[in-house]
This record gives sequence, C-alpha cells and structure tokens, in this order.
Amino acid sequence: MMNVTVCQSCGMPLTTPAQFGTETGGNTTREYCIYCYKEGKFEQPDITLEGMIEMCTAILNQEGMDEESARSMLRNQLPFLKRWNASGSERKNVTFGAELSEESADLNQTTRNNTLSIEPIRYVTLPGKRLAGVSARTTNAIEMSGKGCIQGLWNSYFASDYQPTPEAPRYGCYADYTDGINGEYTILVGHEVGPDEALPEGVNSVELPPATYAVFTSRKGPMGEVVGEAWGAVWSWNNQGERTFTGDFELYDERSLDPENVQVDLYIAVRQG
Repeated sequence: MMNVTVCQSCGMPLTTPAQFGTETGGNTTREYCIYCYKEGKFEQPDITLEGMIEMCTAILNQEGMDEESARSMLRNQLPFLKRWNASGSERKNVTFGAELSEESADLNQTTRNNTLSIEPIRYVTLPGKRLAGVSARTTNAIEMSGKGCIQGLWNSYFASDYQPTPEAPRYGCYADYTDGINGEYTILVGHEVGPDEALPEGVNSVELPPATYAVFTSRKGPMGEVVGEAWGAVWSWNNQGERTFTGDFELYDERSLDPENVQVDLYIAVRQG
C-alpha cells in the first residue's frame, strides 16, 4: 500500500510528488511540503506554532471553511506534527488543558491524568463487522473545506427511527477508500448489525473484513475537540506505511454518553505482523 502522509509542519495531505519538500541537493522528502520546506530548510524558520495555525486558518478560510472551525481543527491537529512536537517523534504522550485560549502560544498545557498517546495504545485483531446507518461519499479535502458531510450524517443518524438501545456502541466508519487519505471514501455513521439482518429502506451498510487494527484512544473532553485531536495523532504517526485502508472506525461506547466528556477509540487498519 502507498505510504501516504501529511506535511509535518502545516498538516497538508501530500498527494503528489510535486508537493514534496526538498533536501539540500534537491532530493525530495515526504515529511514536509514544498511550501514549508525547501533545499533542506524551513521557508519560515522563525514562525511559531500559533503563527502557523493562523496562517493555515487564513488559507482554509479562503478555500471556503468557516474561520473558527478551521482554527479549532488546526489547534487540535498541528501540535502533534513533528515540527511542533516538543521532543520530535520521541515524545509518546501529549497532555492538554481543558481549554485553549485564543492568546495561548502553548497549546500543550498540562492537566493531570488526561493524556493522549500519539502512538497506538495497543494492536488488536478483530473478526469482520457489518455496520448499518447513514452514509455518504466524501474526501478529506471536502471535509476540510467546510462543505463536508460528516456532522450532517451524525445529525441525521440520531434523528432517525433506526436506533439500537441507548447504551449500544455507535460507530463512525471510513471504508471503500479509492486512494488512501487522498481520494474518496465512504463515511458511515451507525451501529453493528447481524450479517443477515434485513435493513429498513434508506439504511445503508458497510462490511468490514477481518483485520488487525492499531488503536488510538483520545483524552476525555468535548467530542468536537477530542476526536480531531485523536485523528491528529493518527496523521502524525510515524508508521503510516502500515495502514491498509480496508476500513477504519471510531468507536463510541459507554464512555461517550456525555457529549461534553467523551473518550473515543480510533481503530486504524494495519498490516498483520
């Protein structure tokens, strides 16, 4: 499987060789984009993390994303990237304050016993699953543009009559990838159903094959913050080449009943062994 990644400075998905940064002498690097890193040097060597967030917020806003949504997403994701991670790839955990103020230059304020690992907390092998709910086709570029569908799918799912018991786990599933993180995929919001269960009209399903998963677990906090942070850890993970894209999912169980104090697991399909 292709080794897809994001720029470890600005978070931009690197989809073509033309976007890769260059080392001294012109060799390309997949760690950084050409806009951040050229000829072995950062284009803006003195920019701060806060400055990078504001610059990228302006770019995403020009591309149609709501300014506050863009800033919130970047605050959740950029601190995990190699350029901004205090000890580079060696640091395994990041701690967070309950809130991040607009003026704060230190996005990694510490709070006791609320730690998010930027490495998988475990690997598990699971049998196949059939998930059913509401779904759509989208891309990361669309979701980052402010014109995405994921939040709408969650709203539609919880407004529907097709619901299991309140304590049953819910899933945000990403499947049928065409080109890893770069192309289209199906997003399905729903719950697990039996392999032969008949589904009501308008309800879609996704079949996940048996797979091994790297599991990332978020800190506890508001859903809109902690899920983005957890995905930021996935995107900055050094072992992107392990991903198989046979289907990934977010698991919302009994730890997710209070939307202001959620803890979610991300299951990322990887090669066995």
